[in-house]
Amino acid sequence: MKRRIASIILAGAMMASLTACGSSGGAGQNAGGKTGDGAKANELTVWCWDPAFNIYAMEEAAKVYQKDHPDFKLNVVETPWADVQTKLTTAATSKNLDTLPDILLMQDNAFQKNVISYPDAFKDLTGNGVDFSKFPTAKTAYSVVDGKNYGVPFDNGAAIAAYRTDVLKEAGYTDADFTDITWSKYQSMGEDILAKTGKPLLSCTAGESDLIMIMLQSAGGSLFDKDGNPSMVGNDKLKKVIETYVSLVKSGVLVEVNDWDQYVGTMTNSTVAGTINGCWIMASIQTAEDQSGNWAITNIPKLEGVSDATNYSNNGGSSWAVTAGSKNPELAADFLSKTFAGSVPFYETILPKSGALATYLPAADSKVYGEPQAFFGGKPVYAQITEFASKVPSNNTGVYYYEARDAVATAITHVVSGADIDSEIKTAEDTVKFAMGK
Repeated sequence: MKRRIASIILAGAMMASLTACGSSGGAGQNAGGKTGDGAKANELTVWCWDPAFNIYAMEEAAKVYQKDHPDFKLNVVETPWADVQTKLTTAATSKNLDTLPDILLMQDNAFQKNVISYPDAFKDLTGNGVDFSKFPTAKTAYSVVDGKNYGVPFDNGAAIAAYRTDVLKEAGYTDADFTDITWSKYQSMGEDILAKTGKPLLSCTAGESDLIMIMLQSAGGSLFDKDGNPSMVGNDKLKKVIETYVSLVKSGVLVEVNDWDQYVGTMTNSTVAGTINGCWIMASIQTAEDQSGNWAITNIPKLEGVSDATNYSNNGGSSWAVTAGSKNPELAADFLSKTFAGSVPFYETILPKSGALATYLPAADSKVYGEPQAFFGGKPVYAQITEFASKVPSNNTGVYYYEARDAVATAITHVVSGADIDSEIKTAEDTVKFAMGK
């Protein structure tokens, strides 16, 4: 399924109505998603989206927790991410934090922005029973502000490189040839495959920055410094990324398309021989059932001649936050620590049905995670991806992360059309500085 990074905080946004509600433990819908003054000591309310993924996982977590806490009740209110952001903004700016649920799901790339913008809206989870060392450092970093942990990591956005092995074979290659390689090697082999099969290796949506950010984070690069200031001009890693992207496009190895549907179509219709994205893209790949057994997964290429370059990165993912409006913050923290941050059997339960791949590192040793997946050549890809996640470098996001991504995406479009890289990077940084009032 498509779980795109989305939404910018809209200060003073109006409250939107909630949609359907799922529940676990026999609890009914809590009107408006509130916990209310009459909240019971054994009851929690959660806001999240996607019934087949996040809501399903939360309901299964409740069943796990109920084994030792039989009176526990969980109300899950289905709330699209855009509505979560809007309602959080409204509650925080109006000082009506009691309108918030006990727990809500937050897009990772929006986490620091929200905590920095609304520090009184979230509970510090440091020292509240969650062992954050059991998650990849890069994953927990998304929800850390001033050394304090505000989020319990959930789904995995580790970047993967997926390849059509039948196409590679036609050109005389295997997926092993694409493991632990550089982008220059990737392009060289991609040009050969294009010449022999007529298929580009890679596609992406024009005007979007996902692939750029995957490349940048793989080398530990960021668009901001550690203090949240724009750091684009003189950023050698960013310039190398842009040069690499433009070279891929001009070589024909990377083809740009107009929208998400066309992007997925390039894979399912066998237009391209692979893709690079967050591991959640596997769900879209697997919609082409006739291609089962002809896909393989490995790590991504790394930048050449760049310090700290790795073959690992991230795109997407989310984490759970306990709000300051919670009537039962201790219960909320304990519930999360015993389930999302403490139960391998829980992750074994949700994986087969939802494809919810954990960032909880102990799950990688699970038999379920180690099972071969026929679609991906009989390899234990879930254990493989969990290992990838443990090697992802951290990056700086901050309050103006989305504005910076958009500015860089515009710069890329211009550079592909022939504009000067340095000039476009300066324009991008100036755009972000203007948004910041600098």
